[in-house]
This record gives sequence, structure tokens and C-alpha cells, in this order.
Amino acid sequence: MNTVSDLQLPSLPEVTLRALDVCNRDGNYREISEIVASDTALVVRILALANSALYGPTPGIRSIDQALMRLGTRRFKTLVLTAALRQILFELGDGAWHQLRDYWRHALTAALTARALATLTRYPEADEAFMLGMLHNIGELIAIRTPDTEARQQYMDRQSDIAAELVTSWGLGTLAADAMRYQQALPSELRDAGHLVKVIALSTRLALSDSAGIAAAGTMFGLSEELTREINRRISHDVSAMADSLGIPLINTYDPEPASKQLRQTVLRHAIAQQAIGFADLTGKSGAILAETVNSLTLITGLPALYFGYDDDSLELLSGTTGPHPDLVVSAQPGGSVLTEAFASRMPVSLGEKTPAILDRQLLSLLRTHSLTAIPMITGDQCPGVFVLGTDGNTLDTTMDLTGLFIHQLSAVLQEKTTACEAETANAGINHDIAIEKLREQVHEISNPLTIVRQYLHQLRNRLDDPDAREDLDVVREELDRAGNLLLQISNNNTGDTGEEASDLNAELRSLARVLEHSLFSDSNLRFNVLMCSAPTRVIAGPPVIRQILINLIRNAVESLPDAGGEVSLKTSAPVWQGRRNWVEMEITDTGSGIPEAVRDALFTPGKTTKGEGHSGLGLSIVKQLVDDMEGIIACRTGQEGTTFRILLPAASQETTKSD
Repeated sequence: MNTVSDLQLPSLPEVTLRALDVCNRDGNYREISEIVASDTALVVRILALANSALYGPTPGIRSIDQALMRLGTRRFKTLVLTAALRQILFELGDGAWHQLRDYWRHALTAALTARALATLTRYPEADEAFMLGMLHNIGELIAIRTPDTEARQQYMDRQSDIAAELVTSWGLGTLAADAMRYQQALPSELRDAGHLVKVIALSTRLALSDSAGIAAAGTMFGLSEELTREINRRISHDVSAMADSLGIPLINTYDPEPASKQLRQTVLRHAIAQQAIGFADLTGKSGAILAETVNSLTLITGLPALYFGYDDDSLELLSGTTGPHPDLVVSAQPGGSVLTEAFASRMPVSLGEKTPAILDRQLLSLLRTHSLTAIPMITGDQCPGVFVLGTDGNTLDTTMDLTGLFIHQLSAVLQEKTTACEAETANAGINHDIAIEKLREQVHEISNPLTIVRQYLHQLRNRLDDPDAREDLDVVREELDRAGNLLLQISNNNTGDTGEEASDLNAELRSLARVLEHSLFSDSNLRFNVLMCSAPTRVIAGPPVIRQILINLIRNAVESLPDAGGEVSLKTSAPVWQGRRNWVEMEITDTGSGIPEAVRDALFTPGKTTKGEGHSGLGLSIVKQLVDDMEGIIACRTGQEGTTFRILLPAASQETTKSD
């Protein structure tokens, strides 16, 4: 019975609908993580992919946030849509749907309890405990979708072993596997067991809300009955709140049909929109692709359509489905028409009961309809054009939903197409320069002490009786030690160890600044100022994380500068005291024109960017995620004089500094 590789598991339709909704709205990592974390089937799918051979022989992913960072939003959206297509094929009886609802509640309760216990008892990986809590009874989920009674019972009997096999196949280590394998051991047997084993075993008992779990909390961790019951109450409240937000009844009879019907309709619209996009030739430039896809839009809506492309502050009619079209070019500035209002507002606009402007009447004549709706095409923060649909004034909501979905998916295709080459060349170029510069710097630093060694050895031949010989020998020894340490540093870099550690922020900035100055500030009208404080700047962050944050922010700053040029400044300050903590401050300031208000309102959301067409806007979202993961703080101030990003990174403690 192969259970580990057979991971086609059912979800409640309400959960899948919410996941699709988050994808359609270009939700940020936090929203995506929250919905994934609420469902075992989604957790399994994303962790299975993140820990697959597709990403090479890397250490096992131990949290949902890590998995999302590895996959990226685009691959996650594909995974969710695939899961939704499979979901509508599951055929479960009424009793099985009730079981699935109860399973969802129990798994989420166990996971939240595991995270709370891990935090309370100071287990260092609370997110890992949460993930294992979601997976502990996966055998029951497999059993729910299994029609054969005998096979179903076998899955129920082997729940612990199935969960252990699963986490082992993902390379999560023996401790995680043990936590699954011994989850049903008696509390008296677990007193001296590993911390994670006790956390999972207790969380599964407390999720059942029985007296045995309360007693086990005292046996395993010495928790009082009052504290344990308070944990149970809070977790129950959180689970109920999640269920309410998804529309899942926890007490009343569960009827999956309304959500399942909505899910089928949503998946069908996705499939139709995707198929329609596939009919178009997507090999040309963005403008040509958009002009051609107007035929696909008419195909799926049954409505006549026009497409206006934006160029040089004008909107030009490029294509339509009503026969030959005239050479029509209008100003893109708002002038009262539906077309220009949609372009300016970046929102769909319908004629409705409004008095049509002259341009509206011209378009109605071309479309040969009584009304019209204009839908802007948005890619990143750019609007390359506007689709105009001819309607009868009573167009169904489902048609407009399908139109919105079509344009959203088309936008994703264009962004992926235009960013692939740019991202590959830009990142590869900078990463290559960084690697070469780092190697050159290390070789240079090694050469210097070795040269000094050779010079002193030469001098010592004639000075062995000199009173200063002892001091000279000490210098030789120090320089040899320095050379050995640098060689060890090269060795450590080659191992690819990027775990959390304390780093010297100023040292990383000096190394990176030279590379960025040559790669991003080569034009004579661009200036790069680096102002580093003299105080120690050791922070709790690894060099790769610091480099990724800096590259994203400085590249954004450079691309915000006008054609006439400008400057970017990088400044560090330490120590900074805030919120009873010691921080190291880093500021990146540019002299660009500032961040537009529309982008500012959702600054750290994927898809919101100050760059031109073809940029996904993931850079600031990733920066925010990295800073959050370090428990740091990031803020932004912007105006016509430019933009400044201020980052506070936790300073390494005195003990950490000494141990290094």
C-alpha cells in the first residue's frame, strides 16, 4: 500500500474557493500562507512540491512560509488551480463530507495547539510544530476518500506510521518522523522523550478536548489545569473564527453542495479563460498580443469587443471584432467618456444610465450595441491599453466575472513573458559580479598577509640576533593566522551554508557596494554614496539575506531615478534603541520623483511596483518577508524629493559577538 506518493487528497470546497480568490486578487504572502495553513491537503501539496527533486538536494522545508518562498506565487497559483480541478472530481458521500469537516476542525485545532505549546515551552521551531500538527492524522484524510471499507480501516490503523513515512520522504529528519510515530504513546512513556515528540503528542490529545489531555499537560510539561484549559479556549475561538470567515458551519449539519457548485463554476471560468488565451499567438510583443486577444475575449463572452492601445499619451484603436475599424486616436486624458475614465481610474467603467459622451457614441456605433463597458488592462502598475465590450445594458455578472478573469490571466502571461528575460539577465549579471568580486577580494586579502610573511622572513635572515626579533616573529604568526582564517572563510562559503548567523553589516556593504557601483552606477550621471557609521554593526542575519535585501532596494532606487540622473545613498547607524531593543539602522535614499499614491497604499504587495511594464513587483514583498523573518522593521517615507527605506535589523548580542 503506497501511501506516501499518493497525495491526491480532498479539501473542503470553501477552502479551495478562498485559495482561488486569494490568487485572483494577487494576495500577498501572508494571505496565501494563512489559507494554506488552514487545510491539510493544501499543506501536503505545497510541501511535497517544495521538497521535491525539482529544487535539488536541499535541506527539507520545515514550514509553510519557507515552502511559499521557495515556490513563488506563480507556481503556487498553478498548484491551487490544479488542486481545484481535482477537487471537483472527488465524489464523497454525505457521511464522508461530514467526516471531512470534522477532520478539518481537528487538524487545525491540533496544529494551532502545537504552535502554542511550542512557543510556551520554548521549542525553537514553532512553525515546524504547527506543520506536523496539521499532518499528524493524515491517514484519516486518506481513509475519508477511500471507498473500500477494509482499505479505509487499514489507513486509520496506520495513521502514525503514514505520517512518519511522509515527513521522512520530505527529508525533515528523524526527530520530525519520531514526533509522528510516537504521537499516541502514553504520557508516562513520554516524560523524557524529545521536546518535539512531547509537543505533538500533547497537542493531539488537547485537540480532542478531553480530561486525559489536561492531565497529560501536567505530566509532560508541568502545565497547570487552568493554563491548559485557557489554551484550549483560545484555540477553539481561533478555529471558530477561521471557520466563520470561510463559511464553514462547525455545529450545524454540513451541506457541501452550495460551495461545491460555486467551485465548479469558478474552475470552469478559469478553464475557459485559460483556453481562450491559448487560442491567441503569444509569441510577439505585448502590444501585438493584446490586439490579437480581443478575438478571444469575444469568443468567451459572445460580445463584440474593441482594443485601444496606449502610446505617447494617446489611446489608439488597434483591433476589434466588428469588422474593419477606422484609424481612431484619442487623448488618454479624462474627457468624460467611459474609455478615458477607465484608463485613468484603472478600474472597469460601464456606461449604464449615464449620458454618453461623443466618444461613447462613436464606440457604440462601431460596436452596434446599446451600451458598453471599458476594462483597463493592468500589468504591474502600467496600463498598456483598454478593452471595450459592447453590451445590452443587462450583461450578466458571470460574464463580467469571466471577462475580469480573462484579463487577469492575460496580464499574468504578459508579465511572465516580459520579466523572464529581464530577471534572468539582471540577476545573473549581478550575482555573477558579486561572486567574482567576492572571490577577488578574498584572494587579494590572502595575498596581502602572505606578502608580509615573505618580507619578514627575508628580513629575519639577517636579524635573528636583533632585540626586535621576537616582536617580528609575533607579526609573522599573526599574519599566518589571518591567512588561515581567510582560507577557512572561503571553505565555509563553498559549503553553501546560509543558516542564521551574526554578520557585520558594514563589511557586507563594503563588499557589495563596489559591485553595485560598477553594475548599476556605470553611467556618469548616476552617483552612489555610502556612509557607514564607525560603531559596530553586527546584526542577526546571514550575508545572503543582507545581500538580497540590498540588491532589491538599491536596484529599485536606481530604476526610480529620472533620465537626467540622480543619486542613491546608503547609510548605516548604530546603536539605535527602540522598543527596549538594540538595533542597527540601514537607510537607502534616492532622489527620484517618489512613489505614486496608488502604489504606496499597497507598497509591499506582489504586483504593486513603481517600475515599468514587465515588473512583477515581488521585490519589495520579498524584502518585507525577509525583514519580518528576522523580526526586523521596515518603513518608507516618500515625496517629490525622493524615497527613503529605513530598515532596523536586530543587533547581535554582546555574547554572540564575543563567541564569533
